Amino acid sequence: MKLSKSFSVLLAFFVFSFSIMSCGKSENKSIKGEAVTLDGTKAEDFTLADYNGEKHSLSDYKDSKASVIMFISTRCPITNAYNSRMVSLYQDYHSKNITFLGIDANKNENIAEIKKHAKAENLDFTILKDVNNVIADRFGATVTPEIYVLNSDFEILYHGRIDDSMRVNNVKSQDLRNALDEIIAGKKVSISTAKAFGCAIQKVS
Repeated sequence: MKLSKSFSVLLAFFVFSFSIMSCGKSENKSIKGEAVTLDGTKAEDFTLADYNGEKHSLSDYKDSKASVIMFISTRCPITNAYNSRMVSLYQDYHSKNITFLGIDANKNENIAEIKKHAKAENLDFTILKDVNNVIADRFGATVTPEIYVLNSDFEILYHGRIDDSMRVNNVKSQDLRNALDEIIAGKKVSISTAKAFGCAIQKVS
């Protein structure tokens, strides 16, 4: 009986230790962001530098029909599964006066890595570095990829995922494309929130 009790205590210790180790590797696990409805909520202007050191402000793009803010990562396998889709979205919509801004807020991904990754994956849209995840916290972003679509007044018209599956062959709902098509057509976004899923943003705090 004593042996059984000791074994149970030891087993519980190992299970607890494994759980702690797993949490430390959250960037490789798929988690879901909060399904927060932000329709009409205003974002604040911000200024960040891209991987070439050039500064960009959200207000620089106020003449755009909409601005797509994409919190992304170089290392997240889920974000990387969306690289070609992000390229397609940019190619299909930037000529329609839609701005795309990628933001990397991960503390463990530096400028050189972001630049190399962008070139390798043909990510031609602007990618900004959010040092100390200040802008990610301001938006409430928690995972990558996580999307915010703003109008010219910085009102958030859509918040959430790009689509409903990291596996392109399983996609049934093109949430971001649907939102952009409605915006371009001058319609109200019918589905303004679709829960984002991906890797946890590796924040400084």
